[in-house]
Amino acid sequence: MTGPAPTPVPSVGTRSATGRHVVVVGAGVVGLGVAAEAHRRGHRVTVVEQAAGVTGSSVQNFGHVCTTAQAGDARRYALAARERWIALGSAAGFDVAAVGTHVVARSAAELRLLGELAAERGEEEVRLLDVAEVRAVAPMRADDVVGGAHLHLDLLVDPRAAAPALARWLASQGVAFRWRTAVRGVAPGRVETTRGVVEGDVVVVAVHHDLDRLLPDLAEEVGLRRCRLHMLRVRPGTPHGLAAPLLTGWSMVRYAAFAVCPSAADVAAELAAADPDGARWDVNLMATPQGGTLILGDTHLRATDAPVFQDEEGFDLLLRLGRDLLGRDDLRVLERWQGTYATAPGREFLVAEPAPGVHVAVVTTGIGMTTGLGLAVDVLDRAGLTD
Repeated sequence: MTGPAPTPVPSVGTRSATGRHVVVVGAGVVGLGVAAEAHRRGHRVTVVEQAAGVTGSSVQNFGHVCTTAQAGDARRYALAARERWIALGSAAGFDVAAVGTHVVARSAAELRLLGELAAERGEEEVRLLDVAEVRAVAPMRADDVVGGAHLHLDLLVDPRAAAPALARWLASQGVAFRWRTAVRGVAPGRVETTRGVVEGDVVVVAVHHDLDRLLPDLAEEVGLRRCRLHMLRVRPGTPHGLAAPLLTGWSMVRYAAFAVCPSAADVAAELAAADPDGARWDVNLMATPQGGTLILGDTHLRATDAPVFQDEEGFDLLLRLGRDLLGRDDLRVLERWQGTYATAPGREFLVAEPAPGVHVAVVTTGIGMTTGLGLAVDVLDRAGLTD
C-alpha cells in the first residue's frame, strides 16, 4: 500500500481582497489557522482574543503533530494540517521538523499492534523497526524492548514558539488582532466585545474549552468538559539522544488508527494489569525533545471546570514511568504545569453553525496541534469562503 498523496497547498501569500470580513474569536491554533487560511484566500480578517497573546493549550502541549495515528475526519484534517504547518513555518520563521515519530514496543502484543497498523498503512507511513534500530534512534532501558516503528509523516514543532510566531507573522501581513478583548456575545454579522462591537460577514468561534462561557447551550448539548493534564519538562543529566517524539503502548491505545486494530484491546488490558496506577490516571506515556530537554506526559482527568490544585501523585507517576522507559534516574524537573483541553463524549470535533454566519470550530480531544489547521480549512469551506 502506498502512502497518501501530499495535499497541495497554495502559496501562503494573500490574493486580492474580496471584501468579505471574517471575525475570528480565539487566537489558539484553530483560530490562527482560520485567520491564516482566510487571509490566504483573500479575505479581510480580525482576530479577537481575551488574553494578551497566544496562551492555553496551544503553547502547553507536546509540539507533536501526530498525523499517522489518526483516522476518519481527524486523518483528513491532519494531512491538510501537516502541509500547512510546513508552509506556514517557512513563511513565519518557526522551525517545523519532519522527523516523524518513533514508537517503542515493550511486549509481544504491542509489537503485534504496530504490525497491524503497518499492514493497514504501508511502509511509506509506518516502517517497522527491530530492537537494534529502536535502540539506535531512541536510547532507553534495554531489557524490555522487543521492537518498534517509525511513523514517517509526523512533525515536531516548539509549541511555545510556533503559534506566537504565526500570530506575529499574520499581524505583519495585515490581519488585525484585538488582544485583551473579551467577547460577550456573537450573532450573525456581529461580535460584541469589551471594546465595542466588531462587525463582519462571517464569524468563527474557536475558543476551545471556553465555549461554555460564550455558547453554554451548545456546550451542554454536546457534553463539553475540560480535560486536565499533568505535564513536565525535564532535563536529563547527560544528553538524552532523542531527535523525534517517542510514543509507547500507552500512547498507541489512545489514537483512533490503533484503536480499530485487532490487538488494541489486548494492549490496553495488558497495560492496565501491569500498572493499575497508570490506567487510573489515564496516562499517555510519551516524550518529545525540545532542545536539551524533554516534555514528558501526560495524565487525563475530565470535569466541567479545571481547578488549579493538582495532585502531586500524577507528577510522581510520570517521573516513575519516564525513568523506567528511558532507563535513567537523572531527570531533573524544570517545569510542571496543568494542560487543559476541550473534551466531549463520542466526538473528536465540534463543528456547528448555531446562527446564520456564525461557525463554531473546536477540537474536542487532545489533537489540536495535529488537526487544527486542517479543521480551519473545513470550517471556511462550510462557511462558503471557498478557494
